[in-house]
Amino acid sequence: MTNHQQLSRMETVQSPLIPVIGELIRQHPGTISLGQGVVAYPPPQAAIAAITKFLNNPDNHKYQAVEGIPPLIKAIAHKLATENQIEIGQNNCVVVTAGSNMAFLNAILAITVAGDEIILNAPYYFNHEMAIRVANCIPVIIPTDVNYQLQPELIAQAITSKTKAVVTISPNNPTGVVYSADSLAQVNQLCREGFAPGSRDRGIYHISDEAYEYFTYDGVKHISPASFADSSNHTISLYSLSKAYGFASWRIGYMVIPKHLLMSVKKVQDTNLICPPVISQYAALGALEVGYSYCQPFIQEIAKVREIFWNKLQTLNHICTVTQADGAFYFFLKINSEINDFELVKKLISDYQVAAIPGSTFGMESGCYLRIAYGALQLDTANEGINRLIKGLNNSRDVPWKVSTGN
Repeated sequence: MTNHQQLSRMETVQSPLIPVIGELIRQHPGTISLGQGVVAYPPPQAAIAAITKFLNNPDNHKYQAVEGIPPLIKAIAHKLATENQIEIGQNNCVVVTAGSNMAFLNAILAITVAGDEIILNAPYYFNHEMAIRVANCIPVIIPTDVNYQLQPELIAQAITSKTKAVVTISPNNPTGVVYSADSLAQVNQLCREGFAPGSRDRGIYHISDEAYEYFTYDGVKHISPASFADSSNHTISLYSLSKAYGFASWRIGYMVIPKHLLMSVKKVQDTNLICPPVISQYAALGALEVGYSYCQPFIQEIAKVREIFWNKLQTLNHICTVTQADGAFYFFLKINSEINDFELVKKLISDYQVAAIPGSTFGMESGCYLRIAYGALQLDTANEGINRLIKGLNNSRDVPWKVSTGN
């Protein structure tokens, strides 16, 4: 086998762009980042205190169960039942993971063989597309509508004998939209039919990424597809503590999977990780004991920053389109310009000291798009950051703006 053949799979995987933007920010001190999706607030004190419990038991320094420690699994099951209307029973189960990115890769490796197809909705989360390619599978990209909502009829048309899953993210990264219960139910039904008699048992899973489940605004509600009737056999739900509890570096999340996938997922996780970091599992247990009541006041503060961004972005309607975003902590801007989005990002950083993420990394190859994140900003920094962005877009005279025609 030649070196080219050995490297060919990874050559199809896009390089992570967040570190590239981070390096540009470091080269321009004082830059305000509207780039990486993190929150500013710390983990709850109960999570820190739980680490003492971990340290007090010497057995915790040994390997633990592949799928997670029993007290945490029990706490997750209670949270799922009370908040997501997902009952853990004989047909499904919980697996604790090192973040929801690991959960996604676990799922892809468990349900596919090389050459299988996974349907993504564009703009997609780049790590999902990367994981699919790492697994030697094929991402099938379906566009969302002008408001970045799902188009179930296009998803249905894209299903082939090689389709193994349809991926949805709600609240969405990168757009911030929250998918309707009706559209999620339609996708879930399409996947259910993949397991129905007469389908040749091809098996299509609905992989639902719900990392931003708590981040919704203006009365909009998050829906978990696994709460739909008769969904446990074909629905894989992914969750993370990184956002809601300020756990980004702790790498802890979990997945709800059909019971028939448990052994396959355990094989993947045991090979890759053996068990999720036990110290982080104890911290997660402490966080879940406090629960959403800890996150709520911080999310209310983020909502104030969101309002600032939304109001000020309206002044850009002559040069970009901003879609209503009721979840996560992102806005996804369509810039009416011929400029390459990465070149625009570099210009914003170098000339205006404000950073965003180019839409091309989320699969938007045609046109110029920016994702801006506001979850980590205090009010004063938020005002300064959005003002710099607006100034940069307005004052970029060398950028060939087109006349705005909407989406």
